[in-house]
Amino acid sequence: MNDPHLVPLPTLEPGRARRLRFGVAGMSLRARQFRARVRTRLRSERGAATAEYAITTLAAVGFAGLLVVILRSGEVRGMLTDLVRNALSIPA
Repeated sequence: MNDPHLVPLPTLEPGRARRLRFGVAGMSLRARQFRARVRTRLRSERGAATAEYAITTLAAVGFAGLLVVILRSGEVRGMLTDLVRNALSIPA
């Protein structure tokens, strides 16, 4: 250990390291079952697509509302009217 940045770690017997990592030692059967259910639900992606669709729908509704507000202004309405008139006019 010549590197001053390395810190020596305390030595643990193999079983102790596992208990510290997973935290199961001393837990009751009911607590372990609850923990297993929570882990399963957190890993599950059930309902993820529905949540994504809901967020996308909310974003689209917000964007549509913003467009309605912008397009109702007189300035934008005049610009669009001029654009349509110029597109439909026959050049001389």
